[in-house]
Amino acid sequence: MTEAVFRETTAEPRTQAVPLSHLSLELGHLYMEDFEAGPEHLRRHFARVRPWAEAARAFAADRAGGRRARISTCFLIDDYFTRFASPAEVVPMLLAEAERAGLAVDYLARESACAVSGKTPVAEAVAARIVEEPPPGSHGNRPPAAQTGWLANGVRSPAVRAPQAMRRAAAWEPPRETAARRHSVFLDVELWNETPGGERLWSCPFLAAVWQLARLGLLRHQGEPVFDPQPHTGAFPDDWDDLPPLVRLSARADPFAAYRTCSVLPSRFLPVEHAVRVVLDQTDVDRDAVRQVAERSAGEGVPVPGPVADRVSYVFCEET
Repeated sequence: MTEAVFRETTAEPRTQAVPLSHLSLELGHLYMEDFEAGPEHLRRHFARVRPWAEAARAFAADRAGGRRARISTCFLIDDYFTRFASPAEVVPMLLAEAERAGLAVDYLARESACAVSGKTPVAEAVAARIVEEPPPGSHGNRPPAAQTGWLANGVRSPAVRAPQAMRRAAAWEPPRETAARRHSVFLDVELWNETPGGERLWSCPFLAAVWQLARLGLLRHQGEPVFDPQPHTGAFPDDWDDLPPLVRLSARADPFAAYRTCSVLPSRFLPVEHAVRVVLDQTDVDRDAVRQVAERSAGEGVPVPGPVADRVSYVFCEET
């Protein structure tokens, strides 16, 4: 007599794999004031980006070991902190100036989608996966990041309180980076704050960390990829909410997600991206997604670093 075992299929969620390029190359991440400065400002931006983008392409091709390197380009537009103009006005100007510089933008993303994509609370889901590294010698006297909205790469300098009667004031102590090499570079990152109405406003560094996870193909919601590129057809809409979170502008583009990322950014983004690394270093990324990437890269003979933050690289160029 045999026994049949019945199991709910929904009890075993399947993590869907995503196609992967070798490199996701970001050609810019600009704000309202950059677009308000007009086409000439964008022209100077892309002129500065081009040589570094070409260098990143050459390096990716060399790393591919003789095979054709799959490289996709992307551009992130900030429609989260400030709504300005419309996609119908901004996007054609952006693409025209990129083309003038000899660059092609394969994918266009909205920063607001790093907070909420469709009905998926992306930023909230990533925040729930943060696992703080307890600094050596800490005693749990600092509230967790989930409560405070602050995440550090070490232990902050303790507050010096007024001495009570017959007691000496505590001596000042410097902050300490957990993984310091000889000297500390301590960073305390604000992940969010709250508006007067009680709504959570995610910080630029945290949304940028979400953006990196998306480009690395490591974001999932109930096993499904969060960012599904939608092909561009027709004219661009007049409202940002009518533009898909991620638009594929070229039908022949290599996959959006990639084993590694490289971002060519103005130098003012350096502190933001330092904060991104702090977030990535303490985020428990979807393990099935990480495993899929590892198996795919090993099968291609293109190994990737174990730590997710080490898959991210930058070029910081001078301001336009």
